[in-house]
Amino acid sequence: MSVYEEIKQRLRGVSIVPVITPFNENGSIDFTTLENLIDWQIKSGSHAISVCGTSGEPSSLTIEERVSVMEAAMKAIDGRVPFLPGTGSTNHDETMYLTKKAVEIGADAAMVIVPYYNKPNQGALYKHYKTVADSVDLPIIVYNIPGRTAVNLEVDTLAKLSKDCPNIIGVKESNKDFEHVNRVLLNCGRDFLLFSGIELLCYPMLAIGGAGSISATANVVPDKVAEMHNAWNKGDLKRAQDLHYELMPLNDVLFKDTNPAPVKAALGILGKISPTLRMPMDIPSKELKAEIKNVLKNYADINESVTNK
Repeated sequence: MSVYEEIKQRLRGVSIVPVITPFNENGSIDFTTLENLIDWQIKSGSHAISVCGTSGEPSSLTIEERVSVMEAAMKAIDGRVPFLPGTGSTNHDETMYLTKKAVEIGADAAMVIVPYYNKPNQGALYKHYKTVADSVDLPIIVYNIPGRTAVNLEVDTLAKLSKDCPNIIGVKESNKDFEHVNRVLLNCGRDFLLFSGIELLCYPMLAIGGAGSISATANVVPDKVAEMHNAWNKGDLKRAQDLHYELMPLNDVLFKDTNPAPVKAALGILGKISPTLRMPMDIPSKELKAEIKNVLKNYADINESVTNK
C-alpha cells in the first residue's frame, strides 16, 4: 500500500479539528494554551488536527509565526493523531515555502487553500496547485472556500488535478452548493477524500460518500462532532442524525459573525482561552456573546462551566 493510500484510509470517517490560534491579551501567540487545546481535542475524541486554517487566522500571522504554530502543534500532537496544517496563502511562493516546511516537520498532509483576493482563473489555479503538488512528496488536501477567496475551484479543474497529481488526495469543500460537492465525487472518484467545511452539511456529506468534516464547531464541542462521525462509522444512523440536529443551534450561532470570532468567544466563555483576535478582526458584540452563552447552556456536558462563568 502506498503512503498516499495509507493516509487516505486514516482520514476516512473522521472529524478533523481546525484549531484556533490562541493569543495573549497583548496579541502574542499563546503557545501554552495552544498545546492545552490540542491535548483537550485529542482526549475528547477528535480524530485529526489542523492549524492555520481559516479558524486559525493565518492571514493575521507572519510566515515565521505560522511555522512556529505548525511546529508547536506537531510537538503537542506527538503522533497521537494525523496532523494536517494549513499551508496555503494568496502568495504562491509563501505557499511553496510553508508546504515544504510541513514536510520538514513531519506533517501527515497539508491543507492548501485556494489563493484569496487574487481571483485567479481556472487555468491559473491548476498551475498553482500542480506546481505545489509536484514540489513535495506529501499528501495535499485542497481547500475550496469561495465565500472567502472570491473564486470557486471548479469540479473539472479539481478532477484534472486529482488525475495529474497523485498526492492531491482530497478536498475540503466550504461550499454551500450541494450539487457541486456531489459532482466532486462523481468526477474525482469515490475514493477521493471529500471533507465538509460547512457545518450544516457535515452529516449530509457523509451520506453521499464524504470522508468527514473539518468543522469550526469542533473547537467548542469536539466530543459531539467526533461522536457523530463515530456513530456514522458504526452504522448507527439514528444517533448520527440526532447529533446533526443537536449541533444545529450551536452551528448557527457560531456563524452569526465572521469565524473565528464567535468560536473564540465561546471558548472564552468556557474558560479555555483569552478570546483575543488580531485586528482587523474583533470580538463579537455583547448581544451576540450573550446569545452564544445562552446556546451553550443547552449542552449538558458544558452547562456547569458556562453557568459558573
